[in-house]
Amino acid sequence: MKAEKFNLFSFSGKMKMMHMSWMAFFISFVVWFNAAPLMSVIADSLGLSKEQIKTLLILNVALTIPARIIIGMVTDKFGPRLTYSALLIVCSIPCFMFALGTSFEQLALARFLLGFIGAGFVIGIRMVSEWFPANELGTAEGIYGGWGNFGSAAAAFTLPAIALVFGGEDGWRYAIGATGGLSLLFGVIYFLNVSDTPKGSTYFKPKKAGALEVTSKADLVLLVVMKLPMYATLALLAWKLSPEGVKMFSQSSTELIYGLLILVLAIDLYLTYQVNKHLFDGPVPEFERYPFKQVAVLNVLYFSTFGSELAVVSMLPLFFAETFELGLAQAGMLASSYAFMNLLSRPGGGWISDRFGRKPTLMILTAGLALGYLGMAQINDQWSLPLAVLMVMTCSFFVQGGEGAVFAAVPLIKRRLTGQIAGMTGAYGNVGAVFFLTVYSMVSTQLFFYVIGASALFGLVSLLFLTEPKGHMTEVNEDGEVTMISVN
Repeated sequence: MKAEKFNLFSFSGKMKMMHMSWMAFFISFVVWFNAAPLMSVIADSLGLSKEQIKTLLILNVALTIPARIIIGMVTDKFGPRLTYSALLIVCSIPCFMFALGTSFEQLALARFLLGFIGAGFVIGIRMVSEWFPANELGTAEGIYGGWGNFGSAAAAFTLPAIALVFGGEDGWRYAIGATGGLSLLFGVIYFLNVSDTPKGSTYFKPKKAGALEVTSKADLVLLVVMKLPMYATLALLAWKLSPEGVKMFSQSSTELIYGLLILVLAIDLYLTYQVNKHLFDGPVPEFERYPFKQVAVLNVLYFSTFGSELAVVSMLPLFFAETFELGLAQAGMLASSYAFMNLLSRPGGGWISDRFGRKPTLMILTAGLALGYLGMAQINDQWSLPLAVLMVMTCSFFVQGGEGAVFAAVPLIKRRLTGQIAGMTGAYGNVGAVFFLTVYSMVSTQLFFYVIGASALFGLVSLLFLTEPKGHMTEVNEDGEVTMISVN
């Protein structure tokens, strides 16, 4: 594996695995965001109200937080090849449901279920980590994440054109149905063309299923603490759908959801204890340990980076339109410069991390992120439009470079748990998005940018607790054979 060169234009060996995986991720994001650029047409076709449109957008992300946790566990247990293929194939069903929907209720159910495909990102993180050595891992994960994440922008550019080609009232149905067909087809292609590990390598699986393993009592407490914001975010989403929000649910239904969340949290905590109760019998051998604080810090950083990206992408077109008195189409094109940076900045963040270390790179990029949002908070109608776009693109580089640097570190913590760690960190990105969008709905745009900048400063402080990965991580297979995996 180490002897094979990193050749971006190769489509064999480890490079084939990376290319196949970012394509799968790209398609998953096309499907996940396929309704956004067509929402006005869909609303006209079915007579949807503004409140119903808002509800569909909320439902699109509601399931992704728990889905990333679940998919992370499934990936570690069954391998990325089977998991990614199954996800793409199964999620084509709600995609077709949405394309054929004739009522708001049918669209809402399909959109809710489609939130699951947003968890596809987690799977490729484990796949790429199996094929690339540590000194190339950041670059490979950055390309996977950056190029795949571009699927949302591709959907915005291509799907309206596809709808126009088919034309008529049902043009949007053909466009959305086409993405479902693409997902179904590529799920089969992926299964037939990848393997979980290079020939002769071992795919390490978690020792216990049902929850993330930790290796000390203090880490168990920290794990429980880190679970709470995810449940709080799901409760916030339920509140947004309640009579106090977009009025999709009745008060009794909302209270039932709160009760279910408390029940699921109790079950989650019980399973977490069951998986880790051996910690109360004695210490874990030194070579088996990993510091969960690494995961917690990366969660906080992804909250600020990917969380802010999702939130800013949602509000930036309107911000440009109102600030510079532009048409929505022109404002949307200019705002897309933020998402376009994904193609280079996320791989760039991973590459810098490979060359100069995980912690120093994250420190620099997180500081740049804080300054970037401070700069964006200063944009007003007195700025020239080119300068405003330049400010947005500069901030975007640090945001997406930071995302690449976060996932350059995630696979170097504990190999057999990479899917679950990636799932939790990825979920924190969605937690951040919900939090920032909620803030945006309550305060001025300037204060919204300041809040994101403050979260980045908190991330910068948390980085003081991150330990630069060094030496090896140790894994033990089912036969008791010990394998040392370099993290340098």
